[in-house]
Amino acid sequence: MAELASSYSRERELAFFVVNFGFTKRDYNELTEVEKAFIYKAYETKLVTEMTHLRNAVLNAINNAFRKKNKKFIELFKRKQAKADKEYNENAIKIITEMEKRDGKSWIDRIYKEAGLKRPVKPGRKVGD
Repeated sequence: MAELASSYSRERELAFFVVNFGFTKRDYNELTEVEKAFIYKAYETKLVTEMTHLRNAVLNAINNAFRKKNKKFIELFKRKQAKADKEYNENAIKIITEMEKRDGKSWIDRIYKEAGLKRPVKPGRKVGD
Protein backbone atom coordinates (compact mmCIF):
# COMPACT_ATOMS: atom_id res chain seq x y z
CA MET A 1 0.00 0.00 0.00
CA ALA A 2 2.88 2.36 0.86
CA GLU A 3 4.48 1.74 -2.53
CA LEU A 4 1.23 2.52 -4.30
CA ALA A 5 0.79 5.74 -2.32
CA SER A 6 4.35 6.88 -2.93
CA SER A 7 3.99 6.35 -6.66
CA TYR A 8 1.22 8.97 -6.70
CA SER A 9 2.96 11.48 -4.43
CA ARG A 10 3.67 13.92 -7.29
CA GLU A 11 0.01 13.81 -8.42
CA ARG A 12 -1.16 14.28 -4.84
CA GLU A 13 1.16 17.27 -4.44
CA LEU A 14 -0.08 18.75 -7.75
CA ALA A 15 -3.68 18.32 -6.59
CA PHE A 16 -2.87 20.13 -3.33
CA PHE A 17 -1.45 23.14 -5.19
CA VAL A 18 -4.32 23.22 -7.71
CA VAL A 19 -7.08 23.00 -5.09
CA ASN A 20 -5.59 25.32 -2.47
CA PHE A 21 -3.81 27.92 -4.58
CA GLY A 22 -5.37 27.69 -8.04
CA PHE A 23 -2.09 26.69 -9.69
CA THR A 24 -2.03 25.22 -13.16
CA LYS A 25 0.15 22.21 -13.94
CA ARG A 26 2.58 24.60 -15.64
CA ASP A 27 2.74 26.85 -12.55
CA TYR A 28 3.36 23.80 -10.39
CA ASN A 29 6.13 22.47 -12.64
CA GLU A 30 7.93 25.84 -12.49
CA LEU A 31 8.27 25.64 -8.69
CA THR A 32 11.50 24.44 -7.13
CA GLU A 33 11.50 22.07 -4.18
CA VAL A 34 12.59 24.92 -1.88
CA GLU A 35 9.69 27.10 -3.07
CA LYS A 36 7.26 24.24 -2.50
CA ALA A 37 8.60 23.78 1.03
CA PHE A 38 8.15 27.49 1.82
CA ILE A 39 4.63 27.47 0.37
CA TYR A 40 3.76 24.42 2.49
CA LYS A 41 5.11 26.14 5.61
CA ALA A 42 3.27 29.41 4.87
CA TYR A 43 0.05 27.48 4.29
CA GLU A 44 0.52 25.59 7.55
CA THR A 45 1.12 28.83 9.45
CA LYS A 46 -1.97 30.42 7.89
CA LEU A 47 -4.08 27.39 8.77
CA VAL A 48 -2.88 27.36 12.38
CA THR A 49 -3.55 31.10 12.71
CA GLU A 50 -7.06 30.78 11.29
CA MET A 51 -7.87 27.85 13.56
CA THR A 52 -6.54 29.74 16.58
CA HIS A 53 -8.76 32.73 15.76
CA LEU A 54 -11.74 30.41 15.27
CA ARG A 55 -11.06 28.67 18.59
CA ASN A 56 -10.78 32.03 20.38
CA ALA A 57 -14.02 33.24 18.81
CA VAL A 58 -15.90 30.08 19.82
CA LEU A 59 -14.54 30.16 23.38
CA ASN A 60 -15.43 33.84 23.65
CA ALA A 61 -18.96 33.17 22.37
CA ILE A 62 -19.44 30.34 24.87
CA ASN A 63 -18.13 32.47 27.74
CA ASN A 64 -20.43 35.31 26.77
CA ALA A 65 -23.42 32.97 26.42
CA PHE A 66 -22.87 31.52 29.90
CA ARG A 67 -21.79 34.70 31.68
CA LYS A 68 -23.62 35.61 34.86
CA LYS A 69 -26.49 38.02 34.81
CA ASN A 70 -25.43 41.69 34.61
CA LYS A 71 -21.80 40.68 34.03
CA LYS A 72 -19.95 42.69 31.41
CA PHE A 73 -19.80 41.32 27.86
CA ILE A 74 -16.31 40.07 26.94
CA GLU A 75 -14.93 41.58 23.74
CA LEU A 76 -13.22 39.23 21.29
CA PHE A 77 -10.55 41.75 20.36
CA LYS A 78 -9.27 44.40 22.71
CA ARG A 79 -9.47 47.78 21.06
CA LYS A 80 -6.51 50.02 21.48
CA GLN A 81 -7.43 53.64 21.22
CA ALA A 82 -4.77 55.67 19.52
CA LYS A 83 -3.66 58.72 21.42
CA ALA A 84 -4.73 61.98 19.86
CA ASP A 85 -2.08 64.18 18.33
CA LYS A 86 -2.49 67.17 20.63
CA GLU A 87 -0.43 69.54 18.49
CA TYR A 88 -2.34 68.64 15.31
CA ASN A 89 -5.70 69.14 17.04
CA GLU A 90 -4.65 72.49 18.50
CA ASN A 91 -3.49 73.69 15.06
CA ALA A 92 -6.74 72.50 13.47
CA ILE A 93 -8.84 74.35 16.07
CA LYS A 94 -6.75 77.47 15.54
CA ILE A 95 -7.23 77.32 11.75
CA ILE A 96 -10.99 76.69 12.06
CA THR A 97 -11.37 79.57 14.52
CA GLU A 98 -9.52 81.91 12.13
CA MET A 99 -11.68 80.75 9.21
CA GLU A 100 -14.86 81.30 11.21
CA LYS A 101 -13.76 84.84 12.15
CA ARG A 102 -12.93 85.61 8.51
CA ASP A 103 -15.73 83.77 6.68
CA GLY A 104 -18.34 83.05 9.33
CA LYS A 105 -19.90 79.65 9.88
CA SER A 106 -21.35 79.30 6.41
CA TRP A 107 -19.15 76.25 5.82
CA ILE A 108 -21.35 74.30 8.22
CA ASP A 109 -24.45 75.23 6.23
CA ARG A 110 -22.71 74.14 3.01
CA ILE A 111 -21.91 70.73 4.51
CA TYR A 112 -25.53 70.18 5.48
CA LYS A 113 -26.72 71.45 2.09
CA GLU A 114 -24.36 69.15 0.15
CA ALA A 115 -25.48 66.20 2.27
CA GLY A 116 -29.13 67.08 1.60
CA LEU A 117 -29.84 67.61 5.29
CA LYS A 118 -31.43 70.39 7.32
CA ARG A 119 -29.22 72.00 9.91
CA PRO A 120 -30.55 71.23 13.40
CA VAL A 121 -31.69 74.24 15.37
CA LYS A 122 -31.13 74.37 19.12
CA PRO A 123 -34.12 75.58 21.15
CA GLY A 124 -34.10 79.35 21.56
CA ARG A 125 -31.83 79.94 18.54
CA LYS A 126 -32.55 81.03 15.00
CA VAL A 127 -31.22 79.32 11.89
CA GLY A 128 -27.81 80.80 11.03
CA ASP A 129 -26.74 81.50 14.63
